[in-house]
Amino acid sequence: MAATEDRKTASGWGLIALAACALPGVMPATAQAEEAPEQGVVALKYSSYEDHQPGLKRLSVKSPSAYLMTPIGREWSVEGSVTHDDVSGASPRYYTDVTGASRMHDDRKAGDLRLTRYFERSTLSVGASHSDEHDYVSNALSLAGTVASEDHNTTWNWGVGAAHDRINPVNDLVDNETRRTTEWLLGITQALTPQDIVQANLTLTRGRGYFSDPYKLFDARPRQRNATIALVRWNHWWSDLGMATKLSYRFYDDSFGIRSHTLELAADKHLSDTLVLTPSLRYYTQRAASFYYDPVSDPNVYPAPYGTPTYSSTDQRMSAFGALGLGLKLAWQFEPDWTLDVKGEQYEQRSNWRLGGHGSPGVDPLTATQWQLGLARRF
Repeated sequence: MAATEDRKTASGWGLIALAACALPGVMPATAQAEEAPEQGVVALKYSSYEDHQPGLKRLSVKSPSAYLMTPIGREWSVEGSVTHDDVSGASPRYYTDVTGASRMHDDRKAGDLRLTRYFERSTLSVGASHSDEHDYVSNALSLAGTVASEDHNTTWNWGVGAAHDRINPVNDLVDNETRRTTEWLLGITQALTPQDIVQANLTLTRGRGYFSDPYKLFDARPRQRNATIALVRWNHWWSDLGMATKLSYRFYDDSFGIRSHTLELAADKHLSDTLVLTPSLRYYTQRAASFYYDPVSDPNVYPAPYGTPTYSSTDQRMSAFGALGLGLKLAWQFEPDWTLDVKGEQYEQRSNWRLGGHGSPGVDPLTATQWQLGLARRF
């Protein structure tokens, strides 16, 4: 095969695989290729989320959103999105027999903007985001880039971001508290064969400030939280089946003492030239935070902790548990430039589903249902 054909072929499956391994939120999707996009994309989505515990309909979120990406000349692109979350429901219970649930309603408005410059074999992008609730405001900046090998089969990616949050709870427990978080990402994506692509990323985060939940009693958390996250992905294209499988593993460890593992498998099955069905299965397990405490046996103390510990929390998200998620997505390209997709996911969390140890006792199971409807057009 001629050298030019080698480069063209390698570039083709390398770039397709890179797009499939995009990391949402950190590495911009448009920066996966080292060439500026030739077409823009506009997309609208509507998401609905509800979760439940036995005898309690807990949280409900309705989220319309819009996304736009457009090339600017031959070397630049700009993309941005806006979202509005209508949140209502109740906060989690402390334990099964002690309700800490309080009714709430909130509106969250969020938006982000990213500008990307494309070079011969690399990209550089800068982004900003803003999120606003009545008791919580967050602003963030990010810088990210990619560098590809000459044959385009290997791409190194990096990113750095910083966020500043301001917390003003309505109960005035604290006033004008802040939290600052910085994040670094380093990764590599390797196209092994025309059918196989692997990606490995390492992310480090450092947080300082107010991490406690002002709406929960007995909730006092350290004012710093450092985390290490490792992610490995493997995508394989089964040409005989017309299907791509996507396998990923994520490891998380932080200074609160939480350690978690996430294993996910998904498959893109081409039902026809215009229909793609994507079932997915995810398993998650985590160890409790070091300051999370199980229900105490003394009724004169319960639900408070024994003694007066410096740090404590009854937040169920800090407990030890396991969870399963099952999803199904159908995408239909009904016109050359138009795509409609619908996605549903069912999630369930139980203490006794934790892998490699006992889960936290006295915590109700939690189930959640999410639906999403999307419409996109290239131009």
